[in-house]
Amino acid sequence: MSIRNNATFTVIDETDGYIVVNKPAPLQIHPGDPKGPPTLWHRVCDLLSYEIANGGQVSIINRLDRETSGVVLIAKNHELARLFGMAMQERKIHKTYVALVHGWPEWEELTLDAPILNARDVQAFDIWVKQIVHPQGAECRTAFRTLQRFERAGAPFALIEAKPETGRMHQIRVHLHHLGLPIVGDKLYGRDDRCYLEFIETGWTEALESRLILPRQALHSSRLELNLEGFPAGWDAPVPEEFALNAGQ
Repeated sequence: MSIRNNATFTVIDETDGYIVVNKPAPLQIHPGDPKGPPTLWHRVCDLLSYEIANGGQVSIINRLDRETSGVVLIAKNHELARLFGMAMQERKIHKTYVALVHGWPEWEELTLDAPILNARDVQAFDIWVKQIVHPQGAECRTAFRTLQRFERAGAPFALIEAKPETGRMHQIRVHLHHLGLPIVGDKLYGRDDRCYLEFIETGWTEALESRLILPRQALHSSRLELNLEGFPAGWDAPVPEEFALNAGQ
């Protein structure tokens, strides 16, 4: 294993066939706009330029939202890209997330089975990406566990572990919002979804900071488990320090 450093992400593990990194927020995974800023894909391509020049590739296996940090598995060749892709389809890859939320859950462990769909499928809505819990939606199941409850400036917060058992768009964020525990910093599924439209129009401002606290949604992919013979059981990425909300102050 050869570990290499990169200014925009941390390499957790690397072999000739794959690389595992800890992606920071708000780094985007894949390029969308050709004129947009560099993404994780660009940065990894830079890091693996020698391998690519000799027939390698960069195939990102698990995708994270731009504002979600944590473990990302990347295949360096076609064979492992196919193997990992099949493992994902066969649910042999399991993900664990940690979220910082507003409020204190009344439970220690809870599995929520609540279908979700796009809000615009059932009502007029001006945010086309927003998902909601709805009986007509697709099956959606997440296992939650309370890790910690604490207060800051008299306000209740909690760290929640989340293990999605399905892979729906924005699943954890939608489910926590449905439970009355919105993720800190979440512009779309937080306490006020108007923050999403305001951020698009104005960018990050003091007014948004007063409502959101953090400039990114406090959701982190803390562990990726791989149930494949001949590979490590999994990889971990430490929870970002900002999830403690300046605990020492």
